[in-house]
Amino acid sequence: MRIIDGYLSIGRRSMSSLRPLVICGPSGSGKSTLLKRLLKANECFSLSVSHTTRKPRLNEVNGVDYHFVSREEMEKAIENGDFIEHTQFSGNMYGTSKSAVRAVMEKGRICILDIEIEGVKNIKNTDLDPLYVFVKPPSLQELERRLRNRQTETEESLSSRLKRAVDEMAYGDEAGNFDLVIVNDDRDDAYASLESFLQKEIEDLSGKTAEF
Repeated sequence: MRIIDGYLSIGRRSMSSLRPLVICGPSGSGKSTLLKRLLKANECFSLSVSHTTRKPRLNEVNGVDYHFVSREEMEKAIENGDFIEHTQFSGNMYGTSKSAVRAVMEKGRICILDIEIEGVKNIKNTDLDPLYVFVKPPSLQELERRLRNRQTETEESLSSRLKRAVDEMAYGDEAGNFDLVIVNDDRDDAYASLESFLQKEIEDLSGKTAEF
């Protein structure tokens, strides 16, 4: 396998023909719930596991939810060119490694990248050519309610997330930044929009799989 201008290729099948899915949205927008449902319903997708320097939350599993690493490890990997994108938030580093994307594409699946706004901007400067989906809450007030109900945020971290969400939603609403913007006010409707948008990719992958 090799990486060429952001693409990965394996044997006879060009992995650049499998367009990754970049999904983005404020913490509390419900994008993780939508992704879990998509992954359960469609075997052709797999989630790229991001790296982070933050500490695991309760019930989070290393290598499943994130690759939890030290800042020193991550900075060294970035310096070595091992990451497609990376960003910082609340003093912690987050990023998508080439190996994480490679692990998905080796299986012949569409790679999902669940990343932050800065990561989206970074990827737009590469040749990866993914599909871009933004998930947003119906309002900032609803987002605050959801985050408070988690009971995982301090007042300081909550304020930081809400402030960041304002900028994220402004970028998400800007024409041309995303192929699809989903207002997640109803889980079933939001999921129907996501699955309908991805239907062509699902059908195309099924056809490619049959060819090989």
